[in-house]
Amino acid sequence: MKKIFVLTGEPSGDKLASEVISQIKTKREDIEFLSVGGTHLEKLGIKTIYDQKEITYIAFTDILLNFLKIKRKIKDTVYEVLKFKPDILFSVDSPDFTLRVAKLVKKKDPKIKIIHFIAPKVWAWREGRVKKMKEFLDHILLLFRFEKEYFDRETLTNTFVGHPLLDKKNYENVQIDQFLDKKNIISIFPGSRDSEINYHIPILISFIKKMNIKDPNYNFIFHATDKNKELITSYILKESIKNIEVINDDKIKTAVLKKSIFAVVKSGTVSLEVCKMNVPSIIIYKMNFINFYLAKFLLNIKFANIINIINNKEVIPELIQSECNADEIFKSVYFFLKNPDLIAKQKKEIKKTLETLTSPSSSSEEASNIILSYIS
Repeated sequence: MKKIFVLTGEPSGDKLASEVISQIKTKREDIEFLSVGGTHLEKLGIKTIYDQKEITYIAFTDILLNFLKIKRKIKDTVYEVLKFKPDILFSVDSPDFTLRVAKLVKKKDPKIKIIHFIAPKVWAWREGRVKKMKEFLDHILLLFRFEKEYFDRETLTNTFVGHPLLDKKNYENVQIDQFLDKKNIISIFPGSRDSEINYHIPILISFIKKMNIKDPNYNFIFHATDKNKELITSYILKESIKNIEVINDDKIKTAVLKKSIFAVVKSGTVSLEVCKMNVPSIIIYKMNFINFYLAKFLLNIKFANIINIINNKEVIPELIQSECNADEIFKSVYFFLKNPDLIAKQKKEIKKTLETLTSPSSSSEEASNIILSYIS
């Protein structure tokens, strides 16, 4: 049996990894897997050595405050990887965790091939990381074409595979009449981490109250993960608002998003999924002020959202930090809903941009082929 260890650090990475591993499992039956993963990898029958939540931290201060715990987890993970003796270590996203593990694994066992998916955003900050990465990575898979020049410059083997969220899929026809109730749906993505939920949910509930006063003919559907649904629900149960639902089933979430007329989305990977479904949106994000000013100091990009970064302009409005409040969210959403020409313009620009992010076949197909090429 050949062996692949799948290393992720947060729910979005778990989901991305599962798309690739699912392809591999259809092509080869002689591969044994082990992981640091979450619910998506678990649904593929892949065991995780510990709960992914134990190493999911947000931003700079949380990492600093949990430094010793993270260091211990890195050491424990390296031990488990080496004990498993994989042919390939497939690390996905969360570079502050996964690449530290990868570096130590390569040092202790150079025979293990290390393939990393989702290149760290060297175009946003710390471009010098590429020199260090080429010392222990065998191959790096890129989501965006414009990233290639950064890795070619340092002769680190790389391949543009596109973004898995943009892969063409056959979606099941799921019945969601219980969410429609003759009202238009606005999908809300508050984030996957507990800290994001704690920052965003109170603001989003206040926004919904304002919307209900102005126009009660909307249903607001919160998209949750299996692990944060309870936390989101605990906030909502404190309020007497009837037109809010929380969903965590992936098939239902997809069906709900396809039927949505608008979305309020936490900055991050999920925004591409919203764009793929041709749903107009705005981006929100709030963090503690120390993290915000550290990010502002370190990052050399003007925008948070990848669509905006690629276009070098705000195609999708971003309400970040102080602007991430109930009043601003309400004004932005209501303005869009009352201006169909503005919605049409956003959709047109997003569609054009997504065409540059899509691989010839599918991201998961391309990535799985590269991984399998390292297994004889």
